[in-house]
Amino acid sequence: MIDFIITHIEDLLIAMSSIVAGASVLAALTPTKKDDLVLKYVKNTLDFLALNIGNAKPQSKAA
Repeated sequence: MIDFIITHIEDLLIAMSSIVAGASVLAALTPTKKDDLVLKYVKNTLDFLALNIGNAKPQSKAA
């Protein structure tokens, strides 16, 4: 499993980025809030898998 991840890391990163980008476009184009919740779930799941939890998450810029 680790060998597969190491060998295909670029492909996996491209796939994950494409999923988030596609979901973001879908959420932006549709007026309902339900798809926004689905996108939030997908992003949170990917953050968890990438170990972006707690203080490892990027801080939001203050306006």
